[in-house]
Amino acid sequence: MNLKPATLTQIDEVITHYPVKRSATLPLLHLIQEDIGYIPEEAITWIAQKLELQPINVYEVVTFYPMFRRKPIGRRHIKVCRTLSCALMGGYKTCEAFEKEFNTHRGEVSPDGEVTVDFVECLASCGTAPVVLIDDDLHEKVDAAKAKQISDQIKAEAAKRR
Repeated sequence: MNLKPATLTQIDEVITHYPVKRSATLPLLHLIQEDIGYIPEEAITWIAQKLELQPINVYEVVTFYPMFRRKPIGRRHIKVCRTLSCALMGGYKTCEAFEKEFNTHRGEVSPDGEVTVDFVECLASCGTAPVVLIDDDLHEKVDAAKAKQISDQIKAEAAKRR
């Protein structure tokens, strides 16, 4: 597993904060996902060895928390809220609009590698539903037309990088 030297240093430092090594599982998973973008199988085994656990103990944590990804995602991550307020205000149509714009399905990487579209639980902006979190930017009242506008902007930014 190729982790940046800074990540390896952080991992060693974080472990020292916990009197029981097992308690460092979550922070280590976050550091690895931040570094490489997801949690590969080899990371589960590596963390287990590092914390003197069985791999199943780390696997349980990875599969319990929805913020951990088990496979790579696109360069941009489009997260559409699916909870009640957003669903009632058209969140499912918003998600379908993003899927159509990028020729992909939820949880998959678009053919150009640019985006992954996912449903997520509450983004805590029910009064401005439907809401979408793109990377770290919250977009409110995202109907199909606004989804098209945002998609066009993402596509334009991607074209500039090429």
